[in-house]
Amino acid sequence: MLALLGVLDAVAWTSGVHGAFLALLVAAFIVYLLALTRARRVPFALVFVLACAIQLSTLAAPLVASTDAWTYWSYARLHDPYRDTPSQDVVSAPHAGAAYLHSTSAYGPAFALVSEPVAVTRSANAAAWTFKVVAALAVLAATWLVARRRSFAAALVGWNPVVAVHFGGGGHNDALMVALVAVALALGARGRVQAAGVAWSLAVLVKWVPLLLLPLRALEARAEGRRVGHVGFAVTTIATLGLATALWRLHWLHALVPLSRDARRATSYALPARTHLSPWLFAAAFALAYLGLLRTAARGRARLGLSFALLLLALPYLIVWYVLWPLALAAHDDDRAAVLLSLALCAYLLPQTIV
Repeated sequence: MLALLGVLDAVAWTSGVHGAFLALLVAAFIVYLLALTRARRVPFALVFVLACAIQLSTLAAPLVASTDAWTYWSYARLHDPYRDTPSQDVVSAPHAGAAYLHSTSAYGPAFALVSEPVAVTRSANAAAWTFKVVAALAVLAATWLVARRRSFAAALVGWNPVVAVHFGGGGHNDALMVALVAVALALGARGRVQAAGVAWSLAVLVKWVPLLLLPLRALEARAEGRRVGHVGFAVTTIATLGLATALWRLHWLHALVPLSRDARRATSYALPARTHLSPWLFAAAFALAYLGLLRTAARGRARLGLSFALLLLALPYLIVWYVLWPLALAAHDDDRAAVLLSLALCAYLLPQTIV
């Protein structure tokens, strides 16, 4: 099944055989769900080896369902990704996503900085493969860290074919963000709080969304009498933003503008669009739910995976690869409600394609 999926990735997105690709992906997802029921009985080492095979199987395919990796490459090639747009680079412009051709980067300064080396290539294939490899390895790193040698947790993330298709196949930077959150959680569990603060800062400066988790973790730490790494977080944030300012002045603040733009856009799979209800109604519902999560965290349990799952339900701009956010953290939390909701989101978003 994995070999067929990899082959069909290569065929479907070059010849338009989307129906066959979707059918095989649905079949792979059903097999994955059935396998999860047995995963606890499988030795962790075997689970992780199989996870590696699944997540790396799509590296041989071209970009799947999205051109985001080429857009990252285009931003890396610009003199200032927060002032210039992909349309200004003649090498990468033909490959960058049409929706972002005339938009500045919405990604954090940490991601812009680590993407800089990819600018040296003029090959679209080399650029795509670089981001695909980074994404696949980041998924595997997150899988290892959140699992904590628990077979089911490793299988939940690492055996997921939807994750494989959109990260090893699509190269999305959400994998790097989630891996950094996983690093932060692992370091925090080992009492290395300043190093954990560094990882939290970098995660936020790849994509802003982990900011949602920080109040939950802070309240949980207070309830448990656990220290947090304010110094590590602050020093890393200042250093990263200082370097970004030296390179691009304060233009990196413009990354907030695309975020507000996306908040006004909608995808057809987002629940506000699907139900024809006001996005503000969903925002209010999430705010109430988040207050409940804060109270739970104050009693010593930060339900990080559930917070991300509920956020996806409220987002007006919902994309299939966002499912990695709650999936990985549900695995870390061993939160049954978050696991079930994450799997339901995977199934619901599985047919979505965003080019």
